[in-house]
Order: sequence, then structure tokens, then C-alpha cells
Amino acid sequence: QRQLVESGGGLVQPGGSLRLSCAASGFTFNTYGMSWVRQAPGKGLEWVSDINQRGGSTYYADSVKGRFTISRDNAKNTVYLQMNSLKPEDTAVYYCANAALWGQGTQVTVSS
Repeated sequence: QRQLVESGGGLVQPGGSLRLSCAASGFTFNTYGMSWVRQAPGKGLEWVSDINQRGGSTYYADSVKGRFTISRDNAKNTVYLQMNSLKPEDTAVYYCANAALWGQGTQVTVSS
């Protein structure tokens, strides 16, 4: 069974940090670029970041550029999202995805 499972979400103070992980199984992980997408309460989906198959090229939404870092470890079939300087506006369910498969999401809440 192909699946993506996110973890690492939680409650943090503004200015804090979280590292999200996405564990992949059931497919050849290193043949896919990976993305992080988020959905804030009452909002639509927002693309956050992309990373290519080898991990050498990364892309970020303007809203997170300079604060978030996407990375991957193909030996572990895992993609990460390091989130620093978190803002209340970053509160959302964060999903990892490839071209055809989405994970279940992990909740990130940024609140005082």
C-alpha cells in the first residue's frame, strides 16, 4: 500500500520552531519530487514548498521563504519541513504529497 504519513505537528509559541516529517512507503520514493501543502482553518489549500527527486532543488511560497526549509533523506524515505520563526498565520494542517498521493496531514498551531 502506498502511503505518506506526516508527523511532528503541535502547539508552539510565535517565533518558535517545529520540524515536520513525512514518511513514505509503498513506492519508489527517490523517483518523485515531494511537496508540502497546508490548509488553514476556513481557508483553501496553499502550496508551501517543493523539493525535487534528488533534493538539490527547492522552492518556497513567498509567505514562508526564509523561514522554512524543505529537505529529504532518500535513504530513510522521508521528507522534512523545518519551520522557524513561526507566525500565527502558519497555523494549518500540513500535508506532504507527491504527484498522486497525499498524506493525512499534521496539525500545526501557532498561538500565544
